[in-house]
Amino acid sequence: MKKFFAFIAFVLCAALSDAQNIDIERYVRDWAPTAIREMYRSGVPASITLAQGILESRYGRSPLAVEGNNHFGIKCHKGWEGKTMSYDDDEKGECFRVYASADESFRDHSDFLRYRDRYKFLFEFSTTDYKSWAYGLKKAGYATDPSYPEKLIMYIEDYKLYEYDSMTEDQLPAAVEEPAGDASRKAARKNHKEKKEKEEAVGKIPESPLALEAPKKVDKSEFEEFRFSLSREVYSRNGVPYVLSVEGETYSSIAAQNGLSLKNILKFNDLAADEELLPGTIVYIHSKKKQAEKGLDMFIVDDDSQSLRDICQRFGVKMSSICKMNGIPDGYNLGEGDTIMLRSRSKRTSR
Repeated sequence: MKKFFAFIAFVLCAALSDAQNIDIERYVRDWAPTAIREMYRSGVPASITLAQGILESRYGRSPLAVEGNNHFGIKCHKGWEGKTMSYDDDEKGECFRVYASADESFRDHSDFLRYRDRYKFLFEFSTTDYKSWAYGLKKAGYATDPSYPEKLIMYIEDYKLYEYDSMTEDQLPAAVEEPAGDASRKAARKNHKEKKEKEEAVGKIPESPLALEAPKKVDKSEFEEFRFSLSREVYSRNGVPYVLSVEGETYSSIAAQNGLSLKNILKFNDLAADEELLPGTIVYIHSKKKQAEKGLDMFIVDDDSQSLRDICQRFGVKMSSICKMNGIPDGYNLGEGDTIMLRSRSKRTSR
């Protein structure tokens, strides 16, 4: 009799396992095109997006996913102005984001990782290095589960999700194409394909979705003529040249070394007056751009000790342009959760 019940239990477990596999495969089939599209838009590996969706939403069946279209367990956090719902997670009745569609959830997941400082190191990994991404997410505090990376890797390897990290949307096999009725994903896939065809027509296929925009030709008549010192290394950010200060240097000495006036070098670095220059400080030796490079549409403040000027120096953008773009004054004090737009609406990466 014991053997009989053990056999029945085995059969039931096998049946449940088969049903779960079918559900997960269906989830992957439905959302692989969206994950790939987001990979090319944001740089987040498609395998990581799909594995997190499977784990966080129980392959689309969790209450958060069903009732709130939230496939990644993203909590409200400061600055969220959309709809919300309460759900028991690490604590009872926690606040979670609610989306109008699951597509919005996928986009917000990409942006959540892409524009927050604590996740920025992840983008130093290749989109095919899913193991580093998995362990990096745990290190950055995405989840409290100590086995979170191993679970993601298990799903990626069991369902061969890593194959999507080297795919484009038009390479998806017919069995993995999005449902015909989903107009938004179908349109996005068409747009991506048309864009790729145009790039191939001119022999230019981007190596990375986060590739830097090629520096544009500068009208030198707008600036004081300058020369670069040949005795030190000059770097570039957002197509703008800069140097890193060393012990004992001042803004005046760097200006003189590069054939600039103190007035101009202060202007290039959004300073109203000369100040102490600490070693390792970025000092731009040319006027910064009016907006950030392509792919860097916004910045979400995680640490309220950051200043607006810090952000402008970090991304090589004029502070006056950022203030105008965001409708804020020069002396605006940033708070945790503030979103600072780095590119004008007409110039942002298409979604």
